[in-house]
Amino acid sequence: MADGPVVTVRGEAYREVAPELARFSVTATARDRDRETTLTRLAERAAAVRVLLDGAGSAIARRETGDLLVWPETRRSTERVVAWHGGVTTTVTVTDFTALGELMLRLADQEQVEVAGPWWSLRPDSPAHREARHAAISDALSRAREYAEALGARVTGLIELADTGPADRPMMARMAFAGGAEGGGRPELELDPQPQPVQAAVQARFSITEPALG
Repeated sequence: MADGPVVTVRGEAYREVAPELARFSVTATARDRDRETTLTRLAERAAAVRVLLDGAGSAIARRETGDLLVWPETRRSTERVVAWHGGVTTTVTVTDFTALGELMLRLADQEQVEVAGPWWSLRPDSPAHREARHAAISDALSRAREYAEALGARVTGLIELADTGPADRPMMARMAFAGGAEGGGRPELELDPQPQPVQAAVQARFSITEPALG
């Protein structure tokens, strides 16, 4: 505990920076009265998706297969199966935004394939987070000096510093494409990456000299 006067302040920083990652999901589906036919079609469509993703090369930073669902459709109030449904979803992370729109459209052009996204975000270790934290500390120190100056005093030392900033959340620009469109050439899609908010906040306590209140 400080022996002399103390000033407590909150330092804040807010930035909007360009995203570093874009994520989207691609889901292949199948439906047929026969279970084996459904599974075969689902496997074929999932394989076609994988081929397109393989062709994207280094533009894709990561891809992960998520839900694989196969379920029967039954008549109401009975257990009689009238059809089988299947679906498999892959989440794709892209770093090359110049290839993003074309890749999403090529995937959506496949039969019984749905594409949703993109979700824009920063890398967890992005320098933008560090820069915002430094700016929040500078803001806290600046405020403490202003308060001390108003009292005819000056800041002499740091007593406590606490991080109180909110967690950053990825921004989403959601679009959905249903695959299997007929006729015409493949359309072009231009995407505008959403700026990402980066926030940091700290609470700091500084010791100051005795105020000149006279």
